[in-house]
Amino acid sequence: MKRHWSIKVSAAILIFISVIGIYSLGYKNPSRQNRVFGVSFMTMNNPFYEVINNELWKVIENSGDALITLDPVLDIKKQNEQIQYFIDKKVDGIFINPIDSEAVKPALEKAKKAGIPIIAVDAPVKNSELVNVTVVSDNYDAGVQCAKDMMARFEQAKIILLKHTATKSAKDRIDGFLATIKGHEQYQVVNQGECQGQLEKAMPLMEEMLKKTPDVDVVMALNDPSALGAIAALEEVERPEVKVYGVDGTPELKSLITSSSNVVGTVAQSPISMGRIAADEMYQLLKGNGRSEVVVKVKLITSKNVEDYDGNGWQ
Repeated sequence: MKRHWSIKVSAAILIFISVIGIYSLGYKNPSRQNRVFGVSFMTMNNPFYEVINNELWKVIENSGDALITLDPVLDIKKQNEQIQYFIDKKVDGIFINPIDSEAVKPALEKAKKAGIPIIAVDAPVKNSELVNVTVVSDNYDAGVQCAKDMMARFEQAKIILLKHTATKSAKDRIDGFLATIKGHEQYQVVNQGECQGQLEKAMPLMEEMLKKTPDVDVVMALNDPSALGAIAALEEVERPEVKVYGVDGTPELKSLITSSSNVVGTVAQSPISMGRIAADEMYQLLKGNGRSEVVVKVKLITSKNVEDYDGNGWQ
């Protein structure tokens, strides 16, 4: 079986924090720095977040400051503990990529009470008043673009959805897709499942759904890791006719557009832009400026335009 995924080992220093049972990526000793910021991503088992983190770090380091990056490994309890850790450390600002847009509320309330600026990155929180700025892709439009492309290619289709409903950004993508096909009875969702956007969860889930609903034409995946899991499952049972859509614009999925019969396309997000924008907005907040929301446009990549994008890197 082919495996279209590589997990990069971060070169950053790993620091184990026993009191809350988590570890830190990319921590630098802040003793000679001006400011210290903290970021908690939903998981670092996704190159998308690694890219955002690197861009945050570049801007912050160039300003002579420090960044603490924590990984809750998709555990909302740990993520709330990490925010409390940042509060206890009296960081100058917090970047949050929420695992659960609603369940992160108690920790954010404490951070706001402590007067710490907060920026939500990639995924918004349900209670937007608890953060100062939200930096996200146009996730709803990502789903719309996938649906419109599918409808242009297929006169009818039976569809499987790979979801991560607890995260609003992922939910918005699926909502945009479903809203676009609504009222068109020739496009039917025949199965759906929660995979938290993780390849290792999407693959067995897809295998199980193929057994239950083998009559399928299209897979709409909330992101590229889950799309890659679906592709691996489809290759295992030799189903080249089933077409897959992803969202992210990863180098891996872009390369498969021209080399895999399963892949139709991926909606390109720009983690490079998102990381830079989020860092810049934090410094604007510290100056008393800043915007409440920044929405980054997205674009569907298919065989028609894939050559316009860097096949070895992110946009």
